Amino acid sequence: MKVIDYADYEMLAIDVANTLAGELTATLEREDRVLLCVPGGKTPAPMFDVLCGVDLDWARVDVMLSDERWVPEAHIRSNTKLVRERLLVNHAAKARYLPLYAKAKTPEKVLAELEVNITKSLPIAILVLGMGADMHTASLFPGATGLPEALADDAPVIVPIRSSHVEDIRVSLSARVLNGAISKHLLITGDAKRAALDRARGQAAEQAPIAAFLDDMIVHWAP
Repeated sequence: MKVIDYADYEMLAIDVANTLAGELTATLEREDRVLLCVPGGKTPAPMFDVLCGVDLDWARVDVMLSDERWVPEAHIRSNTKLVRERLLVNHAAKARYLPLYAKAKTPEKVLAELEVNITKSLPIAILVLGMGADMHTASLFPGATGLPEALADDAPVIVPIRSSHVEDIRVSLSARVLNGAISKHLLITGDAKRAALDRARGQAAEQAPIAAFLDDMIVHWAP
């Protein structure tokens, strides 16, 4: 794990966007297509605003989320809504989006359909994750129903996650799929999350899910 400190979040957003753009461009020189996996939430949004303006061959980029709330894409809590409004615009509007949601009451009814579409684009070339102060990442929450399945070596591509600490049913890419990424980045801000990251090191993934991903991770932190 390598930690890069920034003076403020604006500098972090610009630097990470430039780093991802460089990695995307380099990968496209070797591969026909590239898969970029990103988090939802407020933290990555300013970085999306920068990255979407970079002029690269977005038509050969597949974009997907690391996790999603099981709500329609137009819902205010939908991570897809955020990605469509902040990342898949400007130059990046040419990218192909791979959804983690389909119209169904529960994810179990459509998991096979979603997985087929995603599997064709794996492995993830570039992964960006976020982390909560409870040491969760993606929708892998400590104590959640579905967490053991998501952490298993033989986990499926997508795992439904249910937790009393969150409002919606979630779906998350499994640890196996996320850790298959060639390049891994973690974006965190504030002293509380920096302290949580320090606590997570050496803990079991069942108690600190982010711990499952720290090998070869580049952590980008701003106060």
